[in-house]
Amino acid sequence: MNVSLQQLKVFVAVARSRSFTRAAREFGLTQSAVSRCVRELEEAVDLKLFDRTTRQVELTSAGSGFERRIARLLDEIDMALSEGRDTHQAHRGVVTMASNPALSSAWVPHAMARCAAALPAVTLHLQDWSQEAVLQAVEQGEVDFGVIAEVMPALRLAGGQFDVQPIAATPLCALLPAQHSLGRVTPLHWSALADEALVTLNRDSGFPGAVVHALAGLRAPDHAMREFAQAAGVARMVQLGMGIGILPVSTGADDGDARHWPLAAGPHVVRVLHPVVEVSTLLVRRRHRSLRPCALAVWSQFIEAGRIDRAAAQEPEIVDSIAQ
Repeated sequence: MNVSLQQLKVFVAVARSRSFTRAAREFGLTQSAVSRCVRELEEAVDLKLFDRTTRQVELTSAGSGFERRIARLLDEIDMALSEGRDTHQAHRGVVTMASNPALSSAWVPHAMARCAAALPAVTLHLQDWSQEAVLQAVEQGEVDFGVIAEVMPALRLAGGQFDVQPIAATPLCALLPAQHSLGRVTPLHWSALADEALVTLNRDSGFPGAVVHALAGLRAPDHAMREFAQAAGVARMVQLGMGIGILPVSTGADDGDARHWPLAAGPHVVRVLHPVVEVSTLLVRRRHRSLRPCALAVWSQFIEAGRIDRAAAQEPEIVDSIAQ
């Protein structure tokens, strides 16, 4: 079968306009050239595609089904050619991503600012959803990719519908008022929090189960914890003397900038809790599905932002008097 792309484009134009004359104008051809193009296509596919009269042109039933399939195929070809050109030009387009509320108020804006500087022709939309909603949106293709937090991602996401890219691993820490007695305890164990009022992030953050597991058997079942959607809310409760916060905390080497999980106005004392439980910040996308060039460019910028943060970060066990 010898069918050309031009023949298919002319056929779709005639099918949509129901006119050989209008299709001829669209392609800058004569009416007879369009008629010949359609006739050669019908002979090549061995189908009658149009019923022609002196007054109108109508698709046959075979032509109607053929037009639907060919129109979709041509749209995909145009998209592939357009995206192929974008790989050799400045990236441009709209990228939609999703993140849980804790990360949306912490590290994600930092990474988005990096993208805005590096990819000015890309518009980045952020959806602020619960962690489960983020994963569902990624799986269903509603967003290009997501940013989540997991304690043991290999257990929950391995073998599923996602490709996972780790960005950072941050230890769970106790966030204490500056003068709290536990601020002088080194190392600080989870058991020391057995009778304390505690404040942490809620289930939307992706890792509250790790806190419950670490405290299992250490606290009375009715000794509940207060929970917030954002790290700043936890830090504010600590500042007001409403309890000890449990958060993943990582600070920059020079300026104390907690980029992944920033704290509210201090001062606070931070102690890594032992045994150490690390929270991973992860990028997730659908497995076996390539990202569009502009989305891949954003994905790469997010990875680079994480790499720079890791290179700048200290790994101290104790950070005193963090103030912002």
